[in-house]
Amino acid sequence: MQAWKLLLCVAAGLSGMSESARAQTYPNRPVTLVIPFAPGGSTSIVGRVIADKMAQLLGQGIVIENRPGAGGTAGSRSVAKSEPDGYTILLGYTGTLAIGPSLYKNVGYDPRRDFAPIGMIGNAPSALVVHPSFPPKSVAELIAYAKAHPGEVNFGSAGVGSVNHVTGEYFARSAGIRLTHVPYKGTGPALTDLLGGHIPMALAPIPPVHANVSAGLLRALAVTGKTRSSLMPDVPTIAETGLSGFEASLYYGLVAPAGTPKPIIDRLNAELRAALASDEVKKQLGADGTEITPGTPEEYADFIDKDEKKWSQLVKDSGVEPE
Repeated sequence: MQAWKLLLCVAAGLSGMSESARAQTYPNRPVTLVIPFAPGGSTSIVGRVIADKMAQLLGQGIVIENRPGAGGTAGSRSVAKSEPDGYTILLGYTGTLAIGPSLYKNVGYDPRRDFAPIGMIGNAPSALVVHPSFPPKSVAELIAYAKAHPGEVNFGSAGVGSVNHVTGEYFARSAGIRLTHVPYKGTGPALTDLLGGHIPMALAPIPPVHANVSAGLLRALAVTGKTRSSLMPDVPTIAETGLSGFEASLYYGLVAPAGTPKPIIDRLNAELRAALASDEVKKQLGADGTEITPGTPEEYADFIDKDEKKWSQLVKDSGVEPE
């Protein structure tokens, strides 16, 4: 065998042995889970629940690090550029992996090339809610009302380019109606105005609205997921109301920097799935309106690809200009 070929074989063998050795001793120090948003939101809740259980299963601490900024893309970008050794991972999210690349001109990462998917956690649909004084009592009645009053029906969201802004535009396009978007600086201010009757309608996460719906302060017309929400099981999906195929949920998962050794990815995936199968995690995530949807790294990679294609088109159709 030629000398250079022998050297290549030896190098490849040493590399494989090194990767295997690292995987066998992984983790031997705390893992950092970056949540690319400020503390207190739904992403932080999901991340902390998962981190607590996975830390027990891994036998090593998982440190939560909130890195907010630019709609979650700043923290995501930092993880994409981190050392691919399994000690820095990211809470992936529809807003950062599917919407951000279309919404920001210089997002600084490619959701397909710059991350190694670990596995999906679950999804959280939103609710289409209206003020009780608003005449429509169903999605069909809302569509008929909007067609009779084109452009006069306002809907609120957490801000321009937010998931629920784009979802509202997606709903309007699917229904063949024109709605007027009213952006707010967060879900809280939007719901305050909705409860006060200043806007007739909003799309918002289910956890902060379902108590108001139960109390009769808001009326839920539909949810945006593939299936009904466990928090509001009597409320139909938008697809059930006649807009076949409509689905717009926020999906969460874990990803690592591209190049992270596969044995480490497989170990993290195994512990993530074990965490999601535990009764305590099911209970905690269920209370937050998250529907658990575990899977393999390969399945999550395929989902990220399809989700980005879907939302990039929806962002384009919504008319939101990239920042």
